[in-house]
Amino acid sequence: MAMKDYEFWFVVGSQFLYGPEVLEIVAARAAEMADQLNASGRLPCKIVYKVTAKTPEEISNVVKEANYRDNCAGIITWMHTFSPSKMWIDGLKNLQKPYLHLATQYNLQIPNEEIDMDFMNLNQSAHGDREHGFIAARLRMPRKVIVGYWRDEDVQRRIGDWMRAAVGVAFSKKVKIMRFGDNMRNVAVTEGDKVEAQIKLGWQVNTWPVGALVEEINAVTDAEVDALLEEYRKKYEIATDNIDAIRYQAKAEIAIKRMLDREGCQGFTNTFEDLYGMEQLPGLATQRLMEQGYGYGAEGDWKTSAMTAIIKAMSEGKHGGTSFMEDYTYELTKGNEYILGAHMLEVCPSIAAAKPRIEVHPLSIGGKNAPARLVFEGKAGNAIAVSLIDMGGRLRLICQDIECIKPPLPMPNLPVARVTWKPMPDMLTGIEAWIMAGGSHHTVLSYDVTAEQMKDWARMMDIEFVHINKDTNLEQLEKDLFLADLAWKLK
Repeated sequence: MAMKDYEFWFVVGSQFLYGPEVLEIVAARAAEMADQLNASGRLPCKIVYKVTAKTPEEISNVVKEANYRDNCAGIITWMHTFSPSKMWIDGLKNLQKPYLHLATQYNLQIPNEEIDMDFMNLNQSAHGDREHGFIAARLRMPRKVIVGYWRDEDVQRRIGDWMRAAVGVAFSKKVKIMRFGDNMRNVAVTEGDKVEAQIKLGWQVNTWPVGALVEEINAVTDAEVDALLEEYRKKYEIATDNIDAIRYQAKAEIAIKRMLDREGCQGFTNTFEDLYGMEQLPGLATQRLMEQGYGYGAEGDWKTSAMTAIIKAMSEGKHGGTSFMEDYTYELTKGNEYILGAHMLEVCPSIAAAKPRIEVHPLSIGGKNAPARLVFEGKAGNAIAVSLIDMGGRLRLICQDIECIKPPLPMPNLPVARVTWKPMPDMLTGIEAWIMAGGSHHTVLSYDVTAEQMKDWARMMDIEFVHINKDTNLEQLEKDLFLADLAWKLK
């Protein structure tokens, strides 16, 4: 489903103690809040007011329905009055969707001159939110708590950001990754427990033979290639006379997309060690498919492929860009340190700073013909780098804040797309922290998704989260990783 097709159910807590008139006001205000939040333009998905819950049965019933509805991506609770939290136990224990506790109140200010006991009975959010918060803590519920006045822009934006993370959860549970070939030989970090990933994250990761892809490539017609070449000419600068190489990449793009769509897959992997029957390693083809929202991981890296697809789904409608990425080499001049990220071919043009060029150059590995690829520099701006790793028995999501910069000097002889960035909190500390946490050389780089959203996603998926940021201290990080090992082994 597209982002706009998901909805979040607004469940408001109260009880019969206050009488029918108060309950009518609560329901009217809850409906008004949902309508005005939707009208704000700051939420990527619709909020649907469902019920002012007054009994355990009402709560359990709305949770059962939310679990069943594919288009319901989560619930948002709010306690307008005092809702005894033992009523919520059965419902919350059975909840299978992401859960946001919005701690707000209908009125912005205390009406000091007019306030009386009728007002106090009706407006008990400060009272009710604490009761509701306790039972979620007692149940060890993974949830998001957002506090603030519901009309404020920052509160609405935080709700919208959380919605995107929750959509990432819904998307994750349906992810299928198509692998062409196995992992690159002897590489550790691209391996992992696919069964555990399906149990924990919902991912189905399976292999299709490269020969099936070759057959699909050979079945693409010249007319289909001609039509796609016209699109290339409109979107990119063609900086080569080797049109045959571009045509082959067009055939590969069409063929891979057909196989992905036919099997209901959202991402794929390949490896230069298994290109039997192919003329080129897919470069331009892979970049184009990522630009369309498909996930990708090189050398059989199915974890990064799935995360690329999920983060692209979470950032639908944004325009900063998200791409598969790899740390390549360092500039270590003191005071001017940075990382050059790239890959052999496969970097998504959604992160390009200017119009990409299609070029054809030999590739020193893989033993195939020179492949066509898009060449560009990545844009400057704040971003994150994300790596999901298998720690044996559990998964760890590592997220680092980075600042992408314009390359200080041109690189006229580097025939691949690339991005230059500075990791937080500084170059050397940032690299040491990443290595200490076990971060992969493959990442997802995104200008559109924040570390807080990735933390929310990890919490919803019940996996470990490590955030490397401007405040990271190596001694404290080492302690945190040690304690996390202990804590997760006890779960």
